[in-house]
Amino acid sequence: MIENDPTDDIRRLGEWLTDAGLELVTVRPYGGDELAGDLEGYDALVVLGGEQHAYPGHDGAPAAPWLPACESLLRKAVRHRVPTLAVCLGAQLLATAHGGTVAPAAAGPEIGPTLVARRDAAERDPLFVHVPFLPDVIAWHHDEITELPHGAVLLAASTHYPHQAFRLGPAAWGVQFHIEPDPDMVARWAVSNGELLARLGLDAAQVVAATEAVMDDIAEVWQPFAARFAALARGELTTRTGLPVIGS
Repeated sequence: MIENDPTDDIRRLGEWLTDAGLELVTVRPYGGDELAGDLEGYDALVVLGGEQHAYPGHDGAPAAPWLPACESLLRKAVRHRVPTLAVCLGAQLLATAHGGTVAPAAAGPEIGPTLVARRDAAERDPLFVHVPFLPDVIAWHHDEITELPHGAVLLAASTHYPHQAFRLGPAAWGVQFHIEPDPDMVARWAVSNGELLARLGLDAAQVVAATEAVMDDIAEVWQPFAARFAALARGELTTRTGLPVIGS
């Protein structure tokens, strides 16, 4: 698991994955951890979010020095069909690593609890097949995926942010939204983004309260989703609409 920012750790998603039988190994490149050159010995890859941009700065340099290596790992994961779950910035990196584009969100930042709409292709997806039509999620992003990579399958969208979830190849998923935070994490985000919330006309306490109100609904949908991802990583689930492995 790659943690790109100390403000966005794996939190509840980590609990769900370990409860489902996975052992997590956390790499924190911002703290000096070096990213592996390949995924040999690992059953899955999880890439989390962060405040960095997935696109280079005006000087052409990456937003963080390790992001090119992270993109390289994402390309290898897709190429070798390693089950991959990329969240927010991670999803943007999954897109840019494969020819997609990311830019500042045309509709502005998306902040707080919201709904996304499942697309028809989700009915044939091993992770999204049991996700309801309008699941609760947490949004907290300034950028958006403006163009998906060639061959990507769109799995969820919303009115102003059309690329909320997608699959690339048979076993790599990107979600623009968050499913991992607990109320404490969101409260910390609200404090550190006070000026942004004020500019958007949002009250920090109300954003946190609204997030707390949907925590159970998020767990009801996304904990089973995480369990399906863990089953895929353990080889107990095929990539054909969530079918169990014969004989498992």
